[in-house]
Amino acid sequence: MADGPGRHATGSGRLRSVRAGECEPRYRTVHGYRRAYRMAGEGPVLVLVHGIGDSSATWADLIPDLARTHTVIAPDLLGHGASDKPRADYSVAAYANGLRDLLTALGVDSATLVGHSLGGGVAMQFAYQFPERTERLVLVSAGGVGGEVNPVLRLVSLPGAHFLLSGLRLPGMRFNVGLALGLLRLLDTDLGRDAPELLDLVDALPDETSRNAFVRTLRAVVDWRGQVVTMLDRCYLTAGMPTMLLWGDRDSVVPVRHAYGAHEAMPGSRLEIFEGAGHFPFHADPARFVALVEEFTRTTAPADWSRDHWRELLRAGRPDTPAGRSGTEGGRAADRDPRGAGERGAT
Repeated sequence: MADGPGRHATGSGRLRSVRAGECEPRYRTVHGYRRAYRMAGEGPVLVLVHGIGDSSATWADLIPDLARTHTVIAPDLLGHGASDKPRADYSVAAYANGLRDLLTALGVDSATLVGHSLGGGVAMQFAYQFPERTERLVLVSAGGVGGEVNPVLRLVSLPGAHFLLSGLRLPGMRFNVGLALGLLRLLDTDLGRDAPELLDLVDALPDETSRNAFVRTLRAVVDWRGQVVTMLDRCYLTAGMPTMLLWGDRDSVVPVRHAYGAHEAMPGSRLEIFEGAGHFPFHADPARFVALVEEFTRTTAPADWSRDHWRELLRAGRPDTPAGRSGTEGGRAADRDPRGAGERGAT
């Protein structure tokens, strides 16, 4: 696209100011559902994808800085924030499809995706489904790269979670939750690092519709044993896709060991650890986060995918599997492996 916010030359160095009110939520109806999003700036497109129970508001303080050199689009995923919350499919694949449709409606052909937590899983799924529309990946404390997840999320995935979440709206409960989180912060626990953000998540579930959407989203990716969806089996497909991983070393939601595993599985990826940060490193050190994203987009060329390249990667297979070492016979042997079939969440 020559005139819209699609592909643009990167690294022009031109800075612009964000006008007052430019970062306020806007709305676009797609498939009959209202979808909220924030959009500001000019230049290469950055899409900021929030995590579960969150909204585009989590990026609000960063958007003006990023919009000096980029077109920034931060949607509220369906079921979150000011977007509609229908009884719908809240899987990561459905979110990737919805993101594609919103970007298409906004005239965006391709973008660099920045995904946090669940949003990281959505960003990876988007790159998997639509590699030709993905220029780069920035994965921030991303889900979908390991089984472990905070026990609280595993608990909320169980039957009866609606009653548990409804209890948070009882008189005095928010105050008590705030006290508990404040104590965890005072004790310098890893979970306490994210106390303000966790309290915001409580406020983000004010009614039954919001709670139902939250539980549906959570159960699509987490069960009583942990995360049920992984992209690790397909991370080799990121070869040639500029990818940066950003993680807090005290993340109590998605442990930092997942960052090292993903870094090893993603050829050519870059890993940046935020010391002392929890699950929201972009809140802990926003200046460093913005600087890293700007430097990454300025110094890397957008991925340029073709069907032939994608076919070659798929036929070669994952390097550490029999398919990747010996071709189709090994691939059929891997397919017969009951552990591989039962323990990987595939889409």
